[in-house]
Amino acid sequence: MVVQFIIQAAAVLGALGALCGALYGIILWFQKQGKQSVDIEKLQEKEKEDIDRLKKEEKEDIRQLRDMHSEDMKQINAELCVISYAMLACLDGLKQKGCNGPVTDAYNRLEKHLNKQAHNVE
Repeated sequence: MVVQFIIQAAAVLGALGALCGALYGIILWFQKQGKQSVDIEKLQEKEKEDIDRLKKEEKEDIRQLRDMHSEDMKQINAELCVISYAMLACLDGLKQKGCNGPVTDAYNRLEKHLNKQAHNVE
């Protein structure tokens, strides 16, 4: 009888141990899930912050590029103005040397264009 009682007690203790182990495993799993949920929330917050930061940087980059483009266009227009006046001077020189026809036509068109542009700019 005592032997049978010891065997039954050992079986009950073994079953209780297995049950406690399973419950402990389940508790650990839930804790891990909770920690993962917190980690996911932190990652989502960081992602949102990163996206906002990148949007601000992108807007600043676009503004800088527009400013650079505007400055480049001003320089190009200034160079084109100088080239146009140099071309007008060359055509005037050819016209004074007696070249007529296409030279006179080009001179008149360029002078008209430059006058028109000068009035549009002001």
